[in-house]
Amino acid sequence: MIPLLIRWRLVQAAKTFQNWLNMPFETKDSREKVLDILERGTATELREFIHDLHNADLAVVLESLPPEDRHRIWNEVAQSDMGDVLAEVSDGVRESLIRATDPRIFVRSVQSLDIDDIVEMVPDLSPDLAAELMMAVDEERRKDLDTLLSYEEDTAGRLMDVDTVTVRERVPVGTVMRYLRMRGELPEHTDKLYVVNRKGELRGAIQIRNLVTSSLDDLVSDHMNENTRTFNAKIPVEEVAAAFQRYDLGSAPVVDHSGRLLGRITIDDVVDVIQDSAERTFLAHAGLDEEEDLFAPVLYTVKRRALWLGVNLITAVIASIVIGQFEETIEKLVALAVLMPIIASMGGNAGTQTLTNVIRGMGIGTISPANAMDVLKKELLVGGLNGMVWAVVVALISMFWYQNLGLALIVAIAMLANIIVSVASGVGLPILLNKLKIDPALAGGVALTTITDVVGFLAILGFAALVLV
Repeated sequence: MIPLLIRWRLVQAAKTFQNWLNMPFETKDSREKVLDILERGTATELREFIHDLHNADLAVVLESLPPEDRHRIWNEVAQSDMGDVLAEVSDGVRESLIRATDPRIFVRSVQSLDIDDIVEMVPDLSPDLAAELMMAVDEERRKDLDTLLSYEEDTAGRLMDVDTVTVRERVPVGTVMRYLRMRGELPEHTDKLYVVNRKGELRGAIQIRNLVTSSLDDLVSDHMNENTRTFNAKIPVEEVAAAFQRYDLGSAPVVDHSGRLLGRITIDDVVDVIQDSAERTFLAHAGLDEEEDLFAPVLYTVKRRALWLGVNLITAVIASIVIGQFEETIEKLVALAVLMPIIASMGGNAGTQTLTNVIRGMGIGTISPANAMDVLKKELLVGGLNGMVWAVVVALISMFWYQNLGLALIVAIAMLANIIVSVASGVGLPILLNKLKIDPALAGGVALTTITDVVGFLAILGFAALVLV
């Protein structure tokens, strides 16, 4: 049994170490160089060094420093680079940097960013600052911002890029090529052009590679793909990410209920969704928020984590109440106090394996209420076989340790029972929580820990009270 508080500390340490491992060597060197300049160098030297850094590397450096050093660096960042850096940092750090920036400078540095970057920032701004930013962009971009902000967060409509290149199906390829040359630069990550009719309804798509290798006299319709994978603007981004992974998409169109083209989603945005989802799931097991600033004020962090620690206390109290009902049994057979954590821990690990697989399966769409019973049968079989194997092992250990055959049998039965219950809970809890509109990644681990602890303690102490004492 690993208490949730310890799990939280382990997760936090693992995330910090993982971030350090994933940090490129040049970024680690940049951080050390910045710290060295802060300690020994001049403001001019610092300004020149951070100006040469890539914005993504500078964002990592800022996230890894305490507020005092972070703001000293931020004050030396060129106004022309501020917007790009703000687009790269995490939400918690971005909020602190925005608070430290003059509103007029913030608006000037952000108004020229890509629409999707601005859309990501607007919900976190104060109403006055958001209104000032909206008024600063030109009319066409403001209209695009209004369109994207009209969709709920974490939907395809909020994620899409409205800057798309469209053509008609009866137009010659040569005409399209001349149009592209006149247009100049294409939007980033453009791998295909979308074919629409006069009403703006999507008819298909033509790959750039097919376009440039076609005869100039061919029509667009001769080379377009009419079976283009589309997404409705209101579907969750998790479904979009799963489809991009499944079909190896580079980009895909977003349409409304009538099939009218609204925009497109590109792979770079989907990668961010996948990364955010993975990090959210990873940290949710400890009740942490991936958007939290590592160096946020102490009281602010305490408030955010207090609820989770309260939940941890409740689960610990429940387990303690169960143990308290068998005080006399434990006094008569002290070995039970030594063996109880083994039973709870093995059940917890078995249940966590199942829980993780089920949550992943639900996330990618391979597990649904329709096949949940088949998954349960398979996991119960796996849990039962594993339970028997390790029940024998722990029974032999107990027999060797205490020379008590009855105790060894009780431990084996409790081990088997707890693993089976844990595996069943690992399947049932995520499905139940999902029906209740509760994030299984956030609440599943807490519920499973409580179940495995209570069942494990109840099994070994209950059987011991009936048979041995």
